[in-house]
Amino acid sequence: VGDVDFESVKEVASYITPVPGGIGVLTTLMLFRNTLKAAKLQNKII
Repeated sequence: VGDVDFESVKEVASYITPVPGGIGVLTTLMLFRNTLKAAKLQNKII
């Protein structure tokens, strides 16, 4: 599962996240944050 064989690169890669459980939650959170910011800007709330 995923794009990279985790076991073969975990000792040489600077950063890697396991799949499942990687950064999906963070990606979703940042998407929501940016959407909320765009809505506020569009409606001149901020």
